[in-house]
Amino acid sequence: MSSTKVERTLILVKPDGVRRGLVGQVISRIESKGYQITDLKLMNPTRALLEEHYAEHKGKPFFEPLVEFMLSGPIVAMVAEGERVIEGFRSLAGVTDPTVAAPGTIRGDLARDQGTKVVQNLVHGSDSPESANREIAIFFGGK
Repeated sequence: MSSTKVERTLILVKPDGVRRGLVGQVISRIESKGYQITDLKLMNPTRALLEEHYAEHKGKPFFEPLVEFMLSGPIVAMVAEGERVIEGFRSLAGVTDPTVAAPGTIRGDLARDQGTKVVQNLVHGSDSPESANREIAIFFGGK
């Protein structure tokens, strides 16, 4: 097995998670897993920032509802570090659809289908080292 290296990932607590007061639980799960949060901020993202973040989805039917949802309230953006943190956080978050997300995951335990235009599933985590670098730069500048 190849040696692992410390990675960084962007994690967002989406407006539904902030609105429901779940930021502390999300952070606690990240830290309990052994990852280190190295940057964190509460923010009201701009449309321009969200359009850059979700650029690969532009033109898809869910793009506009997704941007509108992400504009609906403050979010918490954070950078977490650790061995295989990208894969680890995505596992901790659970699958995108909270209805079928496994118990024990953030989405499985804390989210449910709200019947909205886009799935409100509490958190976002980068899906690759390349995405993590791009997304961290969008939310935190060149850090």
